[in-house]
Amino acid sequence: MSRIGKKPVPVPSGVTVTLDGQTVKVKGPKGELQTKLVDLVNVKQEGDDLVVSPVDQSKPARSAWGLSRTLISNLVIGVTDGFTKKLEINGVGYRAALQGQGLQLNLGYSHDVVYAIPQGIDITVPKPTEIVVSGIDKQRVGQVAAEIRGWRPPEPYKGKGVKYADETIFRKEGKKK
Repeated sequence: MSRIGKKPVPVPSGVTVTLDGQTVKVKGPKGELQTKLVDLVNVKQEGDDLVVSPVDQSKPARSAWGLSRTLISNLVIGVTDGFTKKLEINGVGYRAALQGQGLQLNLGYSHDVVYAIPQGIDITVPKPTEIVVSGIDKQRVGQVAAEIRGWRPPEPYKGKGVKYADETIFRKEGKKK
């Protein structure tokens, strides 16, 4: 039994949910999102809650049950609050700046890296060593943050590179003489 899937998804006031077969559309103050669920789960609206249940007790249906509930929950949270990821830049001369429709990163290469900001994602740079990625789609926010981090992942000896704000870097000891 899925412990996550059993919980109903609360729909706050100001958010409208439309169920069209296996497609769930959620519209709120920050925007509109939709997702298509697998045929192994059923979604019903009961009052101010969305209830997800498996079609039968097969292993694939029970596996998709909790995932489907979490995907719907992420849609509701996204259109009400949104999602943010913070990145930190460590290293001498490493910095970030907004430049037009792109993010300019100085990461120790012979050239500056210019990352084109995708549609629906907001990037702010409060300090030259801090990047904040925000948006309503959790998957896209995480993907953009991962792509920015991928230009210079943190290394274990000095900790230089781009890391998530809540990430801890396992540090290694250098060479011994």
